[in-house]
Amino acid sequence: MKTQKTTATRAAKAKAPAAKTNAPSKAAGKTKPAPAGRKRDNTGGVSMAAQTSTEQLIGILRETVVSLVRRDGPDLSARQLGVFLTVYLNDGPHTVRGLAAELNVSKPAITRALDRLGELDLARRKVDPMDRRSVLVQRTLKGAALLRDMRAIMAAAEKASHEAAAEAQRKTA
Repeated sequence: MKTQKTTATRAAKAKAPAAKTNAPSKAAGKTKPAPAGRKRDNTGGVSMAAQTSTEQLIGILRETVVSLVRRDGPDLSARQLGVFLTVYLNDGPHTVRGLAAELNVSKPAITRALDRLGELDLARRKVDPMDRRSVLVQRTLKGAALLRDMRAIMAAAEKASHEAAAEAQRKTA
């Protein structure tokens, strides 16, 4: 039963479009809503002034990582952070096999990342009662708190980035 559901889910994902674009939809003469925090211009595209530049995004990522490194507590590797974010941001249930496929890494690599996340109480593993060969990955309260902190750090970094960009624009105007 579970294998059929998982196979059907994978097949549906494979048929889904690879990426969404900011271009307006041609269907029925309607445009897609603008991405969160952005505005549509009068041509149906997303205005450049409202977009976050690649440099701003890199700065936000840097500020977030630096804030996490400076915190009291353990650091997560990029792989551990990738597994953590996949578990917390994507709907479950999550399995070691599914995470390995989604992140395109080996099952032993996922197991090592989950070992560390488990040590830190950021995720836990549980045998799937429907298929005892499968291991489910579950969220924890401590992991949810870390994600909440990361969102706050990123929001502050984004605000500072936008303020700096607006100040630079005022100086050039």
